[in-house]
Amino acid sequence: MSKKKDNSYTIDCLKCANQSGCCRMGAWIDLEEAKKILSLGIKGDFFHLEIDKDFPSGFKVGTSYEDEPCVFLDPDGLCRIHKVDYAFKPVTCKEFPYENGEIAPIADVLCVEHMSRIKKSKAGKKKQ
Repeated sequence: MSKKKDNSYTIDCLKCANQSGCCRMGAWIDLEEAKKILSLGIKGDFFHLEIDKDFPSGFKVGTSYEDEPCVFLDPDGLCRIHKVDYAFKPVTCKEFPYENGEIAPIADVLCVEHMSRIKKSKAGKKKQ
């Protein structure tokens, strides 16, 4: 699902002051990943099973209902899946803010690091 990342810059999530900001909305994950997460007994549900050939199993499920926060986001701002075993964290979550090797369109809304780069870029253009 992942191609070469955008070479113009790289997002380092560890530098983000609000690392759970990108979890304000759920994610689409592969059905097989969801099954593995369910086998761990982690509290949370999946929504909107859909056919999607871009996912390895051919199906995707959502980790939230509509535009709600991800159901695996704890009140402390940490991912329940990540807390149990990072290996089970969905690929789309691990790769965000990238999608298919490029900055995801939703990064403009959810990624604090990406938004700050956009603001710096616009401010630099205004000074010229």
